[in-house]
Amino acid sequence: MSFNNPVSERFEKKRMWLALIPSIVFVSLVWLAFTIDKAGVFGRDLSMLGILPMELKGIKGIFFSPLLHSSFSHLWSNTLPLLILIWFLFYFYSKIAFSTFFYLWILSGVFTWIIGRGYYHIGASGLVFSLLFFLFFSGLLRKFIPLVAVSLIVAFIYGGTVWSIFPFTELIDSTISWEGHLSGAISGLIIALIFRNQGPQRPVEIWDEEYEEHEEYDENTGNEIGEKELESEGVNKSE
Repeated sequence: MSFNNPVSERFEKKRMWLALIPSIVFVSLVWLAFTIDKAGVFGRDLSMLGILPMELKGIKGIFFSPLLHSSFSHLWSNTLPLLILIWFLFYFYSKIAFSTFFYLWILSGVFTWIIGRGYYHIGASGLVFSLLFFLFFSGLLRKFIPLVAVSLIVAFIYGGTVWSIFPFTELIDSTISWEGHLSGAISGLIIALIFRNQGPQRPVEIWDEEYEEHEEYDENTGNEIGEKELESEGVNKSE
């Protein structure tokens, strides 16, 4: 991000606002799906469109489950993380954001379908964790200070939720899909590794040398001639 001049500043502000659009659109879809579900528009519980592990009829949940939530508290707990993390993705990784988001969505769903317990898994938590881990590891892998800073911010804000990717979470709250969280975390790491050479990279350092030193040698002895000796011989070293 560079604010060296007014033109650059306006451009960056425009990018910031544009990066919010995918974030707002997705969260709006999630809220719309929740409203339709609770209003009973289709006359059925939409949680049946969730991921049902190792069942053919549960495969469709890979595409629909991030849009579905069981309760208002479930929906609300994912809303702010989705807004922030999707915005981070589309602002800092704009060139690969759409493909990254798609792969994170699908891969986290596939892993949940493979390792999940035998009930319907719904909610955007898996996608949240995939975004979280992608942003964290992508910044570290690129070793680019602004992106590393994003990694640290993400870790600071959401690091406390990492415990929920472990199986013991089931003992604390059996309604939490730790499998979905773990699937998201694994997906985020995998996609970060795959895309590590794409998108923003650490700039190549170019050293601007004011001048080059040229070593002068005595033609008879082969020894290097000192600066004073050159001056005494009428040689200007700066030429």
